[in-house]
Amino acid sequence: MPPDLDHSLHTHSIAEILEDHDYALQRVPSAQRHHWFATAVQRFGQKSSLSQFLLGAVLGFGMPFWDAFWALTLGSVILEAVLIFVGIIGMREGLNTSVLTRWTGFGTGGSLLVGLCIGISLIGWFGIQSGVSAKGLTVLLPFFSESMWSLIFGLLVTAVAMRGFSSMQWVANVTVPLFLLLVSWSIFSALQYQSLTELMARAPDGPALSMIQGISLVTGGFIVGAIIAPDMTRYNRSVVDVVKQAVLGVTLGEYSLGLAGVLLAHAAHTPDIAHIVTTSIGWVGIFVILLGTFKINDWNLYSAGLSVVNFIDAMFAIKVNRTLVTASIGVLGSLLGALGMLNHYVNYLTWLGILFPPIGGIIVAEYFVVKKWRTQLDSAPNTLPVSAPVWVPASLVIWVLAALIGYYVPIGVPSINSIAGAFVLYVIAGRFGWIRGVGDHQTNVDQ
Repeated sequence: MPPDLDHSLHTHSIAEILEDHDYALQRVPSAQRHHWFATAVQRFGQKSSLSQFLLGAVLGFGMPFWDAFWALTLGSVILEAVLIFVGIIGMREGLNTSVLTRWTGFGTGGSLLVGLCIGISLIGWFGIQSGVSAKGLTVLLPFFSESMWSLIFGLLVTAVAMRGFSSMQWVANVTVPLFLLLVSWSIFSALQYQSLTELMARAPDGPALSMIQGISLVTGGFIVGAIIAPDMTRYNRSVVDVVKQAVLGVTLGEYSLGLAGVLLAHAAHTPDIAHIVTTSIGWVGIFVILLGTFKINDWNLYSAGLSVVNFIDAMFAIKVNRTLVTASIGVLGSLLGALGMLNHYVNYLTWLGILFPPIGGIIVAEYFVVKKWRTQLDSAPNTLPVSAPVWVPASLVIWVLAALIGYYVPIGVPSINSIAGAFVLYVIAGRFGWIRGVGDHQTNVDQ
């Protein structure tokens, strides 16, 4: 083959790898929207993951079965409400969360902060998921250390997320049914000689968790996923589609693996799900761990990439390639997993349950009630509005106040308190005319 032709083919291959059609800084065109069931499969894949198993086990280790059931139920209701309202906004506007926040209460500077928080959070989640996988694989394949397995898994998932939504859809279509089949086998193997009645009546083995703590763990476990719902729902076609994929994905995901995790913790007297899975079905547990990681971690990395792309655009006015950004933070997240993010799992979820709900409260209050910048979004249905405020100071104050409400108010569920506090405070500020933009950031509508 002539050298010039070989170089041309090689260059074309690299270009194909780096080419990105996932509209990181644009609206998703109507022609690129998907059937609701496709996104529901991906949403269910997010919720029916190994981390959901782990969450159920943490609840079961500290709560009686029925207390854990109600913690999962009430936490799911909160998550679905947030996901549906925020997701509808994403569907209508066709924009991912970080870009959308420029015109839903935060301005360009505020969206920079939101995107940075989301990106950091999801990179942390990416590390946690890699750690969950590595913990079980080290038991079965000890020729690599736990840190090395975490790194290897992280890099494999990075390769999938780099290719974007279509690649992750293909992975979900394959892994979701296979994961459920293998997990069902694992649950049956672990519980076949146990009495379900006795397990449901058994006292927890670990330090007691209160109902408020349980609900906070449930909401904290997916509140970031609910807030960034537009990253997925921008590919939906209607409000009904958003509702269907949210209810199906969240409800079934929470109950199918969450309650199974509770029962397994009661049966095995430990919250160590990776150990339970690998001891109950042996080497097949490798595939459970593999699939459980792929099904959610690609979305963690994908959304983190979108957030970082928006951050760089808002901060430096530089358009960067989403694929390259995803690859870079995938390496970073893999290293975090190798360094032991899993050790901080419970505290991490608790803080997420307080910090992130105010973002959703502000977005929903601005878009549906105050509507300060709704006209700008409506006037540019196929592109981005020509400008956005640089800062919305009142929103930043409300964000902080609502997070403090969630942290310090001793009555109720912190995540509910913080999201409701943000919504009410923003509506009040809007009625008094305190929601005002400072500065004007011109948008490149051709981006």
